Amino acid sequence: MKQQIKSSLILLLTATIWGVAFVAQSVGMEYIGPFTFNAIRCVLGGLVLIPVILVLKKKKETGAENQEKEDKKTLWAGGIACGVILCIASNLQQFGIMEASVGKSGFFTALYIVMIPVIGIFIGKRPGIKLWFCVALAVVGMYLLCMKDGSFTIERADIMLLLCALAFSFHILVVDYFSPKVDGVKMSCIQFFVCGVLSAVGMLFTETPDISNIQAAWLPLLYAGLLSCGVGYTLQIVGQKGINPVIASLIMSLESVISALAGWVILGQVLSPKEILGCVLMFVAIIITQIPIGNKKTD
Repeated sequence: MKQQIKSSLILLLTATIWGVAFVAQSVGMEYIGPFTFNAIRCVLGGLVLIPVILVLKKKKETGAENQEKEDKKTLWAGGIACGVILCIASNLQQFGIMEASVGKSGFFTALYIVMIPVIGIFIGKRPGIKLWFCVALAVVGMYLLCMKDGSFTIERADIMLLLCALAFSFHILVVDYFSPKVDGVKMSCIQFFVCGVLSAVGMLFTETPDISNIQAAWLPLLYAGLLSCGVGYTLQIVGQKGINPVIASLIMSLESVISALAGWVILGQVLSPKEILGCVLMFVAIIITQIPIGNKKTD
């Protein structure tokens, strides 16, 4: 029980770090472009994990050299795959944050918890009635949150954030596939550097980075790079040990609520009553997807 409480508190801290990161990302956009922001934050995230890897490094057995070679191939395959998807997801998110509020960005990003079971349809996992109810509830929530003045138009930022949530869904599934086979911290380090390099390419072709502007954004960059990427991911690994993954996912999804609260407290961004109701319905849908019904286990 003590271990579960400790793990829950660690994951709550992780969700808090990630939730406040939306504020850092929003503020950072006042000085530099999305690709520049992600290039720098991801490189910082990779650098901060290097000493963690060195500290956690264990002595390998002398008779495991062949297995080690296989693990290295899998490690690099997983790291590169995760890095490419993370680059797509994080940059879509960053472009969306430029035009959407922190609260809306956080809630849209959290929709990956609903999307993951839907993607499961295409890999042979049949969804139940509960899933379809959650999807319908989330769609109603999105309508209330996104549609302005009763219009059926969706803003460009909403589309980018929805695509971002979809990309993060694939990222989580890829991490789920590779993480049991390799060292999670090492794979994370590789993915950050891959994402950073790809974002830097986008930066060079579409943006004009300025040293003075980068220096002006030093605080959001440090928070997003060192805390959100490096510390947040490490805490997630530590916190998920000894706790039910369903409970872990539910706790981490609180980043969406924290992002909305952070946007209100720090940036003064206020949602209308209709938008708040939409957020509530989306969050309820996220919670219900994580609650097992009956004695059947859902994968």
